[in-house]
Amino acid sequence: MWTLGFWLSTGSACMGLALFLGGTVRFLDKAAFITSRDFKDPKQGTHNPWTLCPVSQVEEVKCILRLLPIWLCTIIYSVVFTQMASLFVEQGAAMKSTISSFQIPASSMSSFDILSVALFIFLYRRVISPIVLMFKKKDSKGLTELQRMGIGLIIAILSMVSAGIVECYRLKYANKECTHCDASSSLSIFWQVPQYAFVGASEVFMYVGQLEFFNAQAPDALKSFGSALCMTSISLGNYVSSFIVTIVMKISTEDDMPGWIPGNLNRGHLDRFFFLLAGLTAVDLAVYVVFAKWYKSIKFEGKNVEENDTDDYEV
Repeated sequence: MWTLGFWLSTGSACMGLALFLGGTVRFLDKAAFITSRDFKDPKQGTHNPWTLCPVSQVEEVKCILRLLPIWLCTIIYSVVFTQMASLFVEQGAAMKSTISSFQIPASSMSSFDILSVALFIFLYRRVISPIVLMFKKKDSKGLTELQRMGIGLIIAILSMVSAGIVECYRLKYANKECTHCDASSSLSIFWQVPQYAFVGASEVFMYVGQLEFFNAQAPDALKSFGSALCMTSISLGNYVSSFIVTIVMKISTEDDMPGWIPGNLNRGHLDRFFFLLAGLTAVDLAVYVVFAKWYKSIKFEGKNVEENDTDDYEV
């Protein structure tokens, strides 16, 4: 509860910062106002480029600042994605991973993530997108980038809930007296398939939509910055994940308790950690919906992109 309260307060602070940065920062317009001090020599009509900016540069800065609230909401998703290469593997190593005499490496379960990505790309283009077009306007292009990112967050919540439920059953069939975790539970490792599949499905909606959104909404002169936001979100997700694990272990190991994520998972509560991430992602989704409804897409001159203002507000 202390961890959840801490992250709720931290999220509120980030939300306030994002509102400030993402709002209509009109004070930046002053950089383009011409005053008498902006001229080196009033008779020649020249100005100092270090004190007076073109209107285009001011508007480009505004575009970037308006993207930051949406970008902040993508970091928690990257935390969920990080678990696939860390705690999912630890969880799988503590489950039954043999078929006859064949040993299935826990890390190989990530192949179901790849299969899920391929499957949902096909389903989105051949099934989901045509169905959406049936219920939207004729000039619409289906789900917007913001809508796809929201769907990705919803599926990410399902992946964490699925992982938490699997962990509950893994503990139920685990030998808690075992001094090591490897294959100490009789629950089959294939029960992890749904959580990997959910993560793969969320990637199709979140990461693809995120990349398209930042590239489309970033000014032409700052295209690389839009792509950098996507990469930064992924890298920060790893740091935030490590920070959450550190906080959780510090709090949960008080009074000589083994903690939620000990070396021997049979004595811990990894399920609570997965449910915690599901709760944090749900809070992040609520904040994201607010920002997505507030955000209004920008149409840059010279781009052959038709955007509908009504679609921009739908999530």
